[in-house]
Amino acid sequence: MYNDLIQKAKTVLDTNFQPGGFTIPSKGLYPFQWKWDAGFIAIGFAHYDVVKAKKEIETLLNAQWKNGFIPHIVFHTESDTYFPGPDFHQSHLSKESNPDYPSTGMVQPPVLGFVLEHMLNVVEDKKAMLQFISTQIDKVFWNHEYFYKERDVTNEGLVYIYHNWESGTDNSPIWDDIWATMNPPQYTFKRKDTSHVDASQRPSNREYDHYLYLIDIAKKYNYKDAKIAEHSPFLVLDPLFNAMLIKSNESLINLYKKLGGHADKIKQLETWQKQSVASFNSKLFNEELGAFVHYDLKADQQIPFVCSSSFAALYAPIVDADRAEILVNTLQHKFGDESLYLCASFDPSSERYDPKRYWRGPVWINMNWILYLGLKRAGKTALAARIKADTLTLLERYGFYEYFDARKKVPDDAFGGYGGDNFSWSAALFLDFVNEK
Repeated sequence: MYNDLIQKAKTVLDTNFQPGGFTIPSKGLYPFQWKWDAGFIAIGFAHYDVVKAKKEIETLLNAQWKNGFIPHIVFHTESDTYFPGPDFHQSHLSKESNPDYPSTGMVQPPVLGFVLEHMLNVVEDKKAMLQFISTQIDKVFWNHEYFYKERDVTNEGLVYIYHNWESGTDNSPIWDDIWATMNPPQYTFKRKDTSHVDASQRPSNREYDHYLYLIDIAKKYNYKDAKIAEHSPFLVLDPLFNAMLIKSNESLINLYKKLGGHADKIKQLETWQKQSVASFNSKLFNEELGAFVHYDLKADQQIPFVCSSSFAALYAPIVDADRAEILVNTLQHKFGDESLYLCASFDPSSERYDPKRYWRGPVWINMNWILYLGLKRAGKTALAARIKADTLTLLERYGFYEYFDARKKVPDDAFGGYGGDNFSWSAALFLDFVNEK
């Protein structure tokens, strides 16, 4: 049924795969290796080119820091098409950084645990894949150990992010109220993204001032987590980030059990998991909104807005049946209008919603994939089927773009595929959707 699109998806991935053993998200716009992109991309490759799938993971993990940190961008090559690049981030300021791999000094959602498990599930030669996993899994465990040791400032099993880019949902309206408390300097810089993509689909220059200022704070303290937590005006518990950590904890437990002989690591993961799940439910759930929300540690209060991240917990061992029902009802009520494709990245009824601007409203394929598997896990097969159908319709209609307009009828002058074209994780997760067994 999707033969031509399957071939196009493979062409996107093969073309974006670089000689250095990593895959760029989109030519021109994103010329390096991004952490959570790499995970989703490896899943796509696992369906038809296991060698590249393994190489994607291995190349990313080679850049791990001395303390277990895995950077959100690894600058494997030189390129002047992206800002801010390695000269701005200056990862060498940290004594923990990897001198062989220039990178950023921030992280991204910890997807690698469940990525490894998903790769094992989809490949035919499970013995060979399990052998590969045995060579990489301790690095992922070490990354989780970093999070719980360095990013859990309240000692309750929830880890903070100090920059909106760490969330993966870069310019979400969630951050607007934090920006309102800040007055960063106006930086002089040349945007590279808007030379590739319409500026109306990207964060504003003033938003970038906030982004760069947060990096400068981290650099001032040589990327020391304790100092960043003390001085950064942005310190947030993100439900997507923490749900991905909890899901990856579960996957690491499953994989270690398959490998055998790792009782100490399994016990540690189970200890982290118990506390994380309890705190996630008690601290991040908003009864009035019927969804999980972000928590501003600086203001010591929830950020009361619903976005696609609010439902990521369905994919992890977090919610009981009653709470899952509440989440699904909220998802249907706020995002499920028949005039919209599931799932907009921000509440379409909010005045902050923007159907074209990055994470302020458009549909993202990776979030739909997470929500699809979460809905299946919760037994909501009809809604899961709708989100899968909507995803495939968007990809058929517009191609492998970075993000998509949630409106089924866009204005006459609009095209509903936005951001980077030939986008790697859109192609990769399409392959996972259509090859699902």
